[in-house]
Amino acid sequence: MKKIEAIIKPFKLEDVKDALVEQGIEGMTVSEVKGYGRQQGHPELYRGAEYVVEFIPKVKIEIVVSNDDYLNKAIEAIKEHAKTGKIGDGKIFVSDISKTIRIRTGEEDEEAL
Repeated sequence: MKKIEAIIKPFKLEDVKDALVEQGIEGMTVSEVKGYGRQQGHPELYRGAEYVVEFIPKVKIEIVVSNDDYLNKAIEAIKEHAKTGKIGDGKIFVSDISKTIRIRTGEEDEEAL
């Protein structure tokens, strides 16, 4: 099992969600987050005064998939539908999951997904 964490621009969330559902990926967790990457924030103008927005609003999507087929489909869907071609499009992180348990039923691993 693999966990995919994707940090994307908030306005791309619906496109990415729809693309993942089309690939058969049913569950996800979404969080509103703030952060910055290489761009280190950006300057903004407010009432004539310039200030730096250090933490940019983003959305974090977390998905756990049972096999490499779903992993590759999910990564491609996120890459294709989250991309704007501009700085700050985000990142995708993939990590191993050693155990999954559904609390309600006690099912484990792939059955719990």
